[in-house]
Amino acid sequence: MVGLMLLSLHLYGEITVVGRRGGERLWDLASRWWPETETVSAPAAERIRADRRFRSQGVRLVRGEWEKHPDATDGIVPARAVLLSPFDRLVYDRNRAEALWGFRYRLEMFVPQVKREYGYYVLPLLVGDQVVGRAEPRFDRKTGTLELLGAWGDTESLGDALEDLAAWLGATRIMG
Repeated sequence: MVGLMLLSLHLYGEITVVGRRGGERLWDLASRWWPETETVSAPAAERIRADRRFRSQGVRLVRGEWEKHPDATDGIVPARAVLLSPFDRLVYDRNRAEALWGFRYRLEMFVPQVKREYGYYVLPLLVGDQVVGRAEPRFDRKTGTLELLGAWGDTESLGDALEDLAAWLGATRIMG
């Protein structure tokens, strides 16, 4: 019951988490931690959010046509290959990713294994300015091994992306 009360007060902005002691949250009045701000209506907040999203992503789809943000610059994109996090801004909006690259993507970790199209934790493969494929790497911390469980699409540059991922993870070898 207390947990529900704290959650409600938190959602209404009355209290906030100010730290942790072990696994326990420490709460305090939000007014002691956050400055006073202007309150805006829900429609105004949505317009602000949409504008910030447009600015950060550089393009948006309007009535079936791509519109470029006035501040977006066009330039050469390095042809490097990289595996993206499922939460990367390029693919986080799944509908946008599909409209931009024809790349249908979903994180299948919560899909029953028999219904998975690809794998448990599959990452999109970005080469230059195109999402061209996907791969399912798995890192075994005990052995320091980065294993490739599966790959789909144009994976010609996947080796470079796996080497970068292995270096970032501190893997000592790559399998697959």
